[in-house]
Amino acid sequence: MSQSLINVAYIGATVLFILALSGLSKQETARRGNLFGMIGMAIALIVTAIGVVTANYSLLIGALLIGACVGLLLAKKVAMTQMPELVAILHSLVGLAAVLVGFANFLSHSSDFHGVEKTIHDVETYIGILIGAMTFSGSVVAYLKLSGKWGGKPLLLPARHWLNLILLVLAIYFGIEFVTQASIGEGLNPLIFMTIIALLFGIHMVAAIGGADMPVVVSMLNSYSGWAAAALGFMLSNDLLIVIGALVGSSGAILSYIMCRAMNRNFLSVIAGGFGNTAPKSSSESPQIEGEVTATTVEEVTEALKQAKEVMIIPGYGMAVAQAQHMVSDISKSLRSKNINVRFGIHPVAGRMPGHMNVLLAEAKVPYDIVFEMEEINDDFADVDVSIVIGANDIVNPAAKEVPDSPIAGMPVLEPWLGKTTIVLKRGMAAGYAGVENPLFYKENTRMLFGDAKESLENIFKNIS
Repeated sequence: MSQSLINVAYIGATVLFILALSGLSKQETARRGNLFGMIGMAIALIVTAIGVVTANYSLLIGALLIGACVGLLLAKKVAMTQMPELVAILHSLVGLAAVLVGFANFLSHSSDFHGVEKTIHDVETYIGILIGAMTFSGSVVAYLKLSGKWGGKPLLLPARHWLNLILLVLAIYFGIEFVTQASIGEGLNPLIFMTIIALLFGIHMVAAIGGADMPVVVSMLNSYSGWAAAALGFMLSNDLLIVIGALVGSSGAILSYIMCRAMNRNFLSVIAGGFGNTAPKSSSESPQIEGEVTATTVEEVTEALKQAKEVMIIPGYGMAVAQAQHMVSDISKSLRSKNINVRFGIHPVAGRMPGHMNVLLAEAKVPYDIVFEMEEINDDFADVDVSIVIGANDIVNPAAKEVPDSPIAGMPVLEPWLGKTTIVLKRGMAAGYAGVENPLFYKENTRMLFGDAKESLENIFKNIS
């Protein structure tokens, strides 16, 4: 295959990737965006395999088959509730690939470059491995946190910022050593030392970020994986990898910035591993929440919904765990058929990754025009008769506004307590992922419906229909 034909195919794949990102920006065009992305990736794989690879086809085909089988198995096996941790672990694979390719490229092609060209190539290799190692270890920690194998509380080590600074200085030092030694055909030792430092930094960076900020972390790691892919492109002199990596890296960074603004978080603080976070208060220092919890029943909830004119549904991670999105959709249809105005309020970080709730509601075929973002809906709660909170906690926590030293202080939240009645569906009184008690549960106009969310919603649907 001629180089001109390869370039044309790569340009076509790039255009498709751009269209994919554009399509994914809206729920209505997300399916089309996914299709564009899949077609673009298929073109990139086929053209690279046929036109760029010149040997070891058996190894390539074997690797492609193994990867395809693993991907197909995961697509069929992984539930929607496990998508955030799946995304995190896939990011780790991109980082690991950057590390392995970087070492392989250095060991096998270090003598192919000379002079300034070699220096530039060595810097590209060093940066690629650095970003890849950080992405790999950070994504593994994110996976462990999202899957519940690592606690949601931030790991705030003493003098942690000095530790980060020391690691940064060491990474720069070994970078200088690597480039200097690589010029005379050496450099493996400083490259290994830097990789260990980058792995440690990735672990510390994500471990220092609290559970409430994990959706931002997933987006941030997505950006890192993009830059790691771009670094791979520079190492391999592959223009398509550079462009794709830059697209993913920049779009992930923009999304992280938007989410930080929505959560009143400092963007640089988050990407620096929770810089500026203070140690959480011990339980003995936590302020006492006034009021009593009032439990309710399915029958009382049903009656309140039947008499309501305005209903707001606020889904959270508990809805995903219970796989209750289809029942939520059925209830909304039933209420709307009775001329009750039903809307959905979505917080930017509801769930465990960006857009988690939107994906679930789209899967359940909830109409797009009744799903609203937080900033579109928060001013309307005063007119809402019944707000139904399904498995959400931190995103409806008044402590963000009422408790100045709370770990989530300043974070914009949905405000259902401003409405007439709030009904919260939860299994128990456990704190949310950020480990913060929720005063909403104790307010006079809040009613707690304890039990499995899906089972409770099924019973409500039967009584409404």
